[in-house]
Amino acid sequence: MYDLAVIGAGWAGYNAALKAKELGLKVCILEQDKIGGTCLNYGCIPTKTLIQSAKIFQLVKKSSSLGIESEKLLVNFKKIQERKDRIVALLTQGMQSRLKGVEFIKSPARIISPNRIEAENIKIETKYILIASGSRPVELPELKFQGSIISSNDALLLNEIPQSLLVIGGGFIGCEFASLFSGLGSAVTIAEKLPQLLPGQNREISKKLEVIFSKKGIKVVTGADLLKFNLDDYSRVIVSVGRQANFSGLGLERLGIKLSEGRIFVDDYLRTSIDNIYAAGDCASKIMLAHYAAYQGVCAVRNIVSGNKNKADNSIVPACIFTEPQISSVGVNEDSALKAGLKIQSHKFDFRALAMAQVMDEAEGFIKVISSKDSQEILGASIIGPLASELIAIPAIAISSRLKIEQLRSTIFAHPTLSESIHEVIS
Repeated sequence: MYDLAVIGAGWAGYNAALKAKELGLKVCILEQDKIGGTCLNYGCIPTKTLIQSAKIFQLVKKSSSLGIESEKLLVNFKKIQERKDRIVALLTQGMQSRLKGVEFIKSPARIISPNRIEAENIKIETKYILIASGSRPVELPELKFQGSIISSNDALLLNEIPQSLLVIGGGFIGCEFASLFSGLGSAVTIAEKLPQLLPGQNREISKKLEVIFSKKGIKVVTGADLLKFNLDDYSRVIVSVGRQANFSGLGLERLGIKLSEGRIFVDDYLRTSIDNIYAAGDCASKIMLAHYAAYQGVCAVRNIVSGNKNKADNSIVPACIFTEPQISSVGVNEDSALKAGLKIQSHKFDFRALAMAQVMDEAEGFIKVISSKDSQEILGASIIGPLASELIAIPAIAISSRLKIEQLRSTIFAHPTLSESIHEVIS
């Protein structure tokens, strides 16, 4: 009998299995597809690899402004895709190596009782179960994934750059694909039915991205009516209207495991409605981010071992969007805070005034930091600009450490660096 059986080898399940092994549990992990789940195979890693190639292409195109002359630029999309596949294979090998000591079972799974899982040709007995079955792209009834209409997963497998591209959905996935393929030469239109790109993101950030997209030749349509688009006008149509929890076939309904808002319901300790069955990651969380899934997977294992002493805190989770320029945020959203009547102060700094941003020729964007008017504690931050995904770690640490504005002001930041923007914004 196992101490723990983990269903799903994505970021939640993989990190949970590693923590369980570290804590001395006898653990197995079941995965019907590929180790690494969405993040490694269909999300974070392959998209960012392609985005890096698009960024380099755009940098070389404008290199003459930096004194570097270049001619006859060509995009070899086959080589770009091959590089992506090599990186995914390398990281897959590393993950497999780290799982040494954990039994890996490549098979679909079905939970037939709180202590038994049915896999292909075998039944697994276990004291605890962790469901980490991830998510999948949402498919619209009127836009089935077929022919030229593809999902975000399918977009990563294209063998040529679309001449014209319609991206339906202006969330972070849609915006990343719009930025990526525009950077590689596609004529891109992005359509979002709500009034702004990146719904839920700080409004000023979203508006700035719309302006930048327009400058790059990306046609932005907000408040979009899909019926007014002729899909035949586009080489490809990427439907990226969100993701949904993936737990079909696990037998949850028969067991009576409670669902809520299309996800597996869990309490503050990541327990489902059955005491010895836990769930973590996209299948159970509103926050569908790989790093948060990893955190939840580890937290669930700690609760299994400790008897539920670790609440899963989701108040300080950095979110990053790898458009060009990048976008990131953490903590309190300024628009939501003002709507709720919170007494806040907003501090803003434009990257045009930062030496290193000018040196890099990446001065588009700004940083905003939100603090409490009363306590002066740092509550949130939003960034659109160069390496925003790296910079957001500083305010994330400040918020979790309950630092005040003056404490950041008195910290010395190296010059010239992008991180100085954090200091400048509150000076």
